[in-house]
Formats: sequence, C-alpha cells, structure tokens
Amino acid sequence: MVNVMKTDQEYLDLDKQLLWHPYTSMSKPSPHFLVEKASGCEITLNDGRTLIDGMSSWWSVIHGYNHPTINQAIQEQLAQFSHVMFGGLTHKPAIELAERLVAITPSELQRVFFSDSGSVSVEVALKMAIQYWNTQGKPNKQFFVTPKSGYHGDTFAAMSVCDPENGMHNLFSAALTQQYFISPPPTGLNEPVKTEYLEEIRKTFEDNHQRIAGFIIEPVVQNAGGMRFYNPEYLNQIRALCDEFDILLIFDEIATGFGRTGKLFATNHTHICPDIMCIGKALTGGYMTLAATLTNDKVALGISENDGVFMHGPTFMGNPLACAAANASLSLLSEYNIPEKITQLETWMKEALGPCEQLEQVKEIRCLGGIGVVELKNAVNLHEIQPKFVELGVWIRPFGKLIYLMPPYVISKEQISTLGKAIHQIASEQAC
Repeated sequence: MVNVMKTDQEYLDLDKQLLWHPYTSMSKPSPHFLVEKASGCEITLNDGRTLIDGMSSWWSVIHGYNHPTINQAIQEQLAQFSHVMFGGLTHKPAIELAERLVAITPSELQRVFFSDSGSVSVEVALKMAIQYWNTQGKPNKQFFVTPKSGYHGDTFAAMSVCDPENGMHNLFSAALTQQYFISPPPTGLNEPVKTEYLEEIRKTFEDNHQRIAGFIIEPVVQNAGGMRFYNPEYLNQIRALCDEFDILLIFDEIATGFGRTGKLFATNHTHICPDIMCIGKALTGGYMTLAATLTNDKVALGISENDGVFMHGPTFMGNPLACAAANASLSLLSEYNIPEKITQLETWMKEALGPCEQLEQVKEIRCLGGIGVVELKNAVNLHEIQPKFVELGVWIRPFGKLIYLMPPYVISKEQISTLGKAIHQIASEQAC
C-alpha cells in the first residue's frame, strides 16, 4: 500500500531510489528538482522557487504550460472517451488532425500514420521505405544513407541512423544495422553549396543504390547531434540525387517542425517535398506524447496496392486525448504570424546571447528562429552546471559543449534576457 502522506524530501529520496531518469546514472544521479506546478513559461518547484523555462520541455511546450485552450480540449475529449483501439475503429479527433496536417505540410504528403513518439515515427518511416521497395520488386533495398552528426531517436532502427561515432549510441554499434554514413552537411545557413559534398553523396548512391531504401536527414538543423545549421539548398540537391538513383527522401522534422526554424516546417526553407516526413514533439503543444509519419501516394499506395497492409500498429496509435490536444495546439499555432513571431524571438535571443561572444570560453554564438546556441570550447559537466542554473532562476539543460535555448514561443523579451544573463554567467565560469 502506497503511503500518500509524504514530505517533499521523502518523495525526492524515493525518486533517487526508484526512478531511472534519462541519460542518468542510478548510482551517481544528477540532482533532480521536484516540480509543484507549471504555467506559461515558468516552472514552480516544491520549495516555491520559479524557473524560467528555456527548454520548452525538450522543445515541445511551444505555447507554454497549462494553456487554457489545450486544457479545455483535453477535458472535453475526456468526457467522451480517453482511448479506443485504432484497429477497426476510428474517431473524429484523429480524422480532424490528419486533415489539418495534410493541409499544412508539403502538398504531396497526403497520408498520415500516427504513432506514440518521435523515435517510433522514425521507425515507421524506415519500415515504410523498406516495405515499399519490397513491393516494387527490389527487396535488397534495405539500408539507409544519413549524415554524421544526426540524431533520430533512441529505439533500435532510429539509433542505427544516428551518428555512429560521436553520438549517444556507439556502445550498441555491434547490435545495430550497419547503415551508410556520409559527412555532415557543411555548416552555415548562407554559405555557398560545396559541390564536393554533393559528389560524396553521389558516389555513395552510385556505389550502393541497389541496396539503399532511403536517405534520412534533419532538414536545415541537425539538433541533438550538435545544433548545426546548414544551407537548405543542400536539400534541394539531395532531392534531385534521390530521384536520379531511385531512393526515397525522408525528413525528420520532429525537432524542427511547427515553427521552430522560423517557418512552419524546416521543409519550407526549400522548394522540394520529401517522400516521408516525421513529426512529433510540439505536435500536441507538449501536452501528450504523439507523433506522425506522413507520406505521399507513391509510398502509401505502392505498399497498399501490392502487400495490402503496412506492418506496424501501436496500441495507443491515434490516442483521442493526444489528438484533441494536437488539434487545439494547431489552432493556437494558426493564430500566430509564425515568421513575425519567431523572427522576433530570434532577435531577442541574439541580443541576449550576444555578450557571450566576448568570452574566451565561447567558440561560437548562433541563432535560427526559436533556437539559440552558445557553443563552448570544452564540454560542460551537467551534474555541476544544472543546479547553478536553477540557483539563477532558469531551467536550461546543456549537453556536451552546447548551452542552448529552445524556449516557448510565448516567452517575453524580459524572460529571454534573464536566460541570456544566466548563460553568460555560467559560461564565464567554464574552463577555457
């Protein structure tokens, strides 16, 4: 029997004893902070301290916490039903969400497959590509090309297309499918396209296209692999190469979707359309876990008119509560002037992070849309640095050499300024 009459410290002690948090040691865990409530862009801890959230809870809470519109949508759906299986049954929230997604994503993406998380949406995309080619009489096309410095999730197929050397999954390398890796896209949004990089891709395709099912990439921004920004023109050229060598193009928009790069989708920085696109994170406004894999008729009908069924079916696929939250989030998003709102956010972050450029410890400052990055010359110690940010009244979670911001879109200029001052102070204390 669980005793609910516990002190906050007892809860924290139990957390340390029982819960295995992400990317955390159980024997030497990083400090964890007990959240009492959250509203707007602030997280309130059990001891009364409030933290300005610079992370959007891993890039998902774009409208802030406890938003009345999304709250109401979930409550109304809860009063009807919270879940039904998606095999043989359907419901209006899922149908409405699919209709909305098809309307706002690139025009060729007309089919929607829901799943539980971003990582699973990548699994779905890879399975779609392999099954498609199997139905086309090309069963040897089982592998994928992807740039190094990429990140696509923590499940097995997704891990196989993450950076094999500097990523988080190299200890699993012997168990993973061995994919084809190319160099990461050259950095610089406005840097001229390097033909030698495209030639590397062409050579990989020429030598291996009979085995390659797809090319998967995070458009414009490689996120967890280093917050690297690159020229969208590379994607236009990659599309042409994929067409030439009969390879499906897959965009992972899990982190970049729903306005984060200054356009509704990073794909909108290009003039092309992928064959398959993965979305998640901000899809529900950060309320519930939900993702989607969108594809074109070529893939969807290519599978359906040959094999008949796509071999994937999550238990909580198309969860009605999550779909209701996503519909409400998209309604809120439609009220924003995304280019104007995110450009303003980018300007604020450039101003707030600008002073860090003078620090000897800092290698580079870069901002794009709702992403602000301070890259240090040396990696930080998360165990030590996280509590320091909390002491300064902000919630920022660095990784590696990067201290970065992906705040909610509703954040104020004053709150961004506070985040910037905290980063400047902490960065100045790091070793050169």
